[in-house]
Amino acid sequence: MADVRFTRSIDKDLLARLKAAREEADAAYNAALSALDAALPAVPAMPHPSAPADESQITPLNERFAIVGATPLPGGLKGWLLRPVWGLVAPLFARQEAFNATLVDHVNRNVAAARSGRGSQIALIETLRLELERLATFHSALIIYLQQVTPYVDSKDYEFDALSTRRTEDVGQAVETLHHRTVGPGGAISGVGDELNRRLEMLAVREHRYTARVAALDAAHAQLAQSLGVVTRATQTLKREVEGIIGGRDASPRRPSSEDAAAGDGRLGEPALPTERALAATTAGESFATGGIESFKYVGFEDQFRGSTTVIRERLQDYVAVFDGQQDVLDIGCGRGEFLDLLRQQGIRARGLDINHEMVEVCRQRGLDASEGDALSYLQGLEDESLGGIFAAQVVEHLQPDYLVRLLQRAGEVLRPGGVLALETVNVACWFAFFQSYVRDITHVRPLHPDTLAYFVRASGFPHVDVQYRSPYPEVHKLQHVPGADAAAYAMNANVDTLNSLLFTHLDYAVIARKP
Repeated sequence: MADVRFTRSIDKDLLARLKAAREEADAAYNAALSALDAALPAVPAMPHPSAPADESQITPLNERFAIVGATPLPGGLKGWLLRPVWGLVAPLFARQEAFNATLVDHVNRNVAAARSGRGSQIALIETLRLELERLATFHSALIIYLQQVTPYVDSKDYEFDALSTRRTEDVGQAVETLHHRTVGPGGAISGVGDELNRRLEMLAVREHRYTARVAALDAAHAQLAQSLGVVTRATQTLKREVEGIIGGRDASPRRPSSEDAAAGDGRLGEPALPTERALAATTAGESFATGGIESFKYVGFEDQFRGSTTVIRERLQDYVAVFDGQQDVLDIGCGRGEFLDLLRQQGIRARGLDINHEMVEVCRQRGLDASEGDALSYLQGLEDESLGGIFAAQVVEHLQPDYLVRLLQRAGEVLRPGGVLALETVNVACWFAFFQSYVRDITHVRPLHPDTLAYFVRASGFPHVDVQYRSPYPEVHKLQHVPGADAAAYAMNANVDTLNSLLFTHLDYAVIARKP
């Protein structure tokens, strides 16, 4: 029998290129980790408590405040002569003694308060120091954890790649062996075929096992990415809160008052502050979707389910042309500021508004003009015909009906003639969008059919309304026609088209109107 020679599919050059690519990726990853490690803030020096109160004169004050009766009159003739004089001046000294007693009592009470205040300062400084040290320890542990991700993933990749390559080469070697064994008189095709079938069955079982492991690893990686995102948002929020405490300010957002609203002058650059939080009342609670310390969770929810910043920028790119030639555009519910960034690149002056404190902080960190507040109160604080455009993507479904009607009415008043109103929301007429997108977000209040939203925009002073359907459902994932040209196939395909028109149409729509 001739010698069997099997050629390996992975040569030295390919291995060298793969190794170089891996080393380059490892170097970039390690550099990013080093930069992150260097950027982590160190524990700052804690301020010293105030000096203790001066108590050196407390005892003399308590001993010397008495005047009347402190020195008795002398006896004899001298005392007899001084007694009438003392009768005249004693009431004056009594008043002075009463004043002295009150003053000494006040000083004694404030000594205790000063001691308690200094003790509270010491306790607060120590608590802050411990919390900052715990935060620094967490940062260090997080860096160490991230450093282990690459070896963990690489080891799994190397194992699965080696097993997959070995499987492929085993099959090739078995086929080549079969070819050589069947050459010659009376080749034992049957025996070799049975052996090959057994090998193929074993490889199929092994492949199924490896596929399951890879799927489990992918799921673990997805959960890890989600957890890291939540941890990152929580760390940023906690950092701002601690910095606010150290700086002597309240880091949590302040609820605006009616006096604040009256203080605004109505310009886009300096808006009046909101007088109500009607929009916040429609969401899942102020601590989650608006301005509380837990608001970072809604930012993480947006990051995971709505899409990355890059994806949202691509989705909103088409709206930039709608506001061409406009200035002073207000983005209601600006989120992470993707649309504000697009408008800025086109030279369109714009400002964002959001009730979520963390969303506003994300915008400001990116250098965008954004404010925290309620949409209706903000618009009520603006002058009529002061805006060139209003944009709201995925916002109106968060509003109560009465609130939405008032918001649309006020939008028509603050827009200049020719100003643009663009409202994007979930297309609840598409059943897939309703059950997959709309009901997933617990802050959604009411689904808005395209006809419904278009009607109320038209009734708010916009006679010409255009409904544009966006984000079409992929054709490849829709229900497919059955082959055939008979009556049964025709009826089946008609039903398929009807179901597709209900289930799988456009995921979003936008109502676009221009003020006459």
